[in-house]
Amino acid sequence: MKVHQISSKHLSIDDVKRIVYEGYKIALSAEAQKRIQDCRDYLDNKMETQKEPIYGVTTGFGSLCNISVGKEELSELQKNLVMSHACGTGERVPLDVVKIILLLKIQSLSYGYSGVQLETVEKLIYMFNENILPVVYQQGSLGASGDLAPLAHLSLPLLNLGEVYINGEICNAGELMEQRGLKPITLKSKEGLALLNGTQFMSGYAVWCMIGAEKISEAADIIGALSLEGFDGRIEPFNEAVHIIRPHKGQLQTAVRISELLKGSEIINRKKIHVQDPYSFRCMPQVHGASKDTIEYVKSVITTEINSATDNPNVIPEKDLIVSAGNFHGQPLALVMDFLAIAIAELGSISGQRTYQLISGKRELPPFLVANPGLNSGFMIPQYTAASIVSQSKQLCTPASVDSIESSQGQEDHVSMGANAATKLYKVVENTFRVLGIELFNAAQALDFRRPLKTSAPLEQLYTEYRKHVPFIENDAVMYPLIAQSVEFVKAM
Repeated sequence: MKVHQISSKHLSIDDVKRIVYEGYKIALSAEAQKRIQDCRDYLDNKMETQKEPIYGVTTGFGSLCNISVGKEELSELQKNLVMSHACGTGERVPLDVVKIILLLKIQSLSYGYSGVQLETVEKLIYMFNENILPVVYQQGSLGASGDLAPLAHLSLPLLNLGEVYINGEICNAGELMEQRGLKPITLKSKEGLALLNGTQFMSGYAVWCMIGAEKISEAADIIGALSLEGFDGRIEPFNEAVHIIRPHKGQLQTAVRISELLKGSEIINRKKIHVQDPYSFRCMPQVHGASKDTIEYVKSVITTEINSATDNPNVIPEKDLIVSAGNFHGQPLALVMDFLAIAIAELGSISGQRTYQLISGKRELPPFLVANPGLNSGFMIPQYTAASIVSQSKQLCTPASVDSIESSQGQEDHVSMGANAATKLYKVVENTFRVLGIELFNAAQALDFRRPLKTSAPLEQLYTEYRKHVPFIENDAVMYPLIAQSVEFVKAM
């Protein structure tokens, strides 16, 4: 059994990917257990000695922050908070994203700045390890004060409330916990707020999308190189000397990568009649490269976020501080997720244009990449589908982070809308996989019209593997299952 120890050690996006997708169990390190317990002990002691109200601990929440709550009602206050904030709606969050959110919430609480009980974190870990995943809804968070509504749904099963997935099916959380002999957590002061405040809904989506973005970036270079071969394109625009005099890191990386992919190709090395290629081929280093640079920057922000304590108030025992501040505000994530959506959508946009060029009847390729056009429509409509998806992604790139709607009687008067940025980004990532799948479908078909010439060894290997899943189209066929298979192939590249 593979086990990851939760500690103060830096958690990378690759770590999250490994833990979630390779079946790891998680456990608290001795260090994390001590930090959690020390913080809880400090908070309990502070409540006994401090007369002044402490926001969210001995007071109401949001605009109710000036209303004090008696000691005997503190547990009920926290339970009421979780129940009343579970107001999510819309589509359910995909299960792999829920699992990432759950992991990130555990990680954030483990730093010992949230004041939660050790048993609360241990029950979250039990849920993660047993693959008991809360039903969470996509709509309801403003991205400040953290992701209140979705994280309330994430937390309901701690109270034996709400719904969970188990073995892929939805069931009542209370009934499942009772069957397993698990009692509801009796929340102590501040715990409900610690569970609900935080950016884990946003950052969970951000991590999932970053994993997808890196796959897309790599696949775009490979598929773009194959399309260049199918289009009988030129190699000169990828000469490293061109990019050294405009040395953006991603641009250089893309030029070198595509040059390597095409090394030894009979097609790229044959004499060309045409002097230059359309931008969607010629400018791959500049366009793909700019997206690479964006991905690298966004990754650094997301990595900082998933290694942070983002609830409120912050309990900092070593400094004898309980501070109501704003670490729950999702602005850092909202801005970069909007940025990443644009970068990924652009990889889809340029991919869609390469598909259009391949079916246009240029450079000795038949119109719509079919041997008998007229009788057969060939690849006419897959390009329509790609164009539709590219257009939708452009619409989804309208930034969420420029919007803010006042809430909580004006106490929360500027919010990030980062949750909307997150769910939009998710759709853009999925869309771009589809557009690349359609490009690969076309590129492989175009390559067949270049035979008997061969492309490079790595691209021939890709082509051979692809043809095990998607055949050459001689005459019109039902296309949608082939497009779906092509998309799945890209996701597995």
